[in-house]
Amino acid sequence: MIDERRYLLGLIRQGEHQQQDFKYRVEDARKLARSVSAFANTDGGRLLIGVRDDGHLSGVRSDEEIYMMQQAAMKYCRPAASITFDTYHVAADINTAHPTTQRSKLRTIVVCTVPPSTRKPVFALDDDDRPRAYIRIADENIVASPVHLAIWREEMSPRGQLITYSQDEQKLMAVLERQPWQTLNQIVRRAALPRHRVVAMLAQFIRFGLAEWRADSHRFVFSVSPP
Repeated sequence: MIDERRYLLGLIRQGEHQQQDFKYRVEDARKLARSVSAFANTDGGRLLIGVRDDGHLSGVRSDEEIYMMQQAAMKYCRPAASITFDTYHVAADINTAHPTTQRSKLRTIVVCTVPPSTRKPVFALDDDDRPRAYIRIADENIVASPVHLAIWREEMSPRGQLITYSQDEQKLMAVLERQPWQTLNQIVRRAALPRHRVVAMLAQFIRFGLAEWRADSHRFVFSVSPP
């Protein structure tokens, strides 16, 4: 009892971050699938089900919530994502000095652990059954950019890594060097090259360390890597 309480208290004190998210209630398996997709496509992570954003323990209300968690990973992720569940029964107020041992005062908290996937991307099905891949940035789930999808395709390709440096690559590199941290749309417009071509080249540049990306106000921006 005390060990479980101490363990959960340590997790909650960390707050929400790139590898941890709190879920007060599970009411929509599709929405939960977005978190599963984001963790699987990034560094893995865990969902604390039955914990409010402020760290208060509300507890899992029924077995239906656990069922929906399983559905999120198995039914609404493509491919199905790996996920494990650990259940804890702790005092309603985890911050009290002397937690009660009365069963009626306990809350059930489920910790769902999602490892990083070896088969990226893992897509989550939206309400219209449209697959979207997510990544985890700080404490948010953000839709992956076309460049991320291209990087994952290359990583899954059995072919060896090879990059050419034709006129198109030189043109794109010149655009990246001209101004740091540009959006994909800006780069496409300034390079005057087909969008799919720019996406493929950016993916290669990032894989070979010639360019880098970052999230900026829910957008992805790209820049040439520093020397």
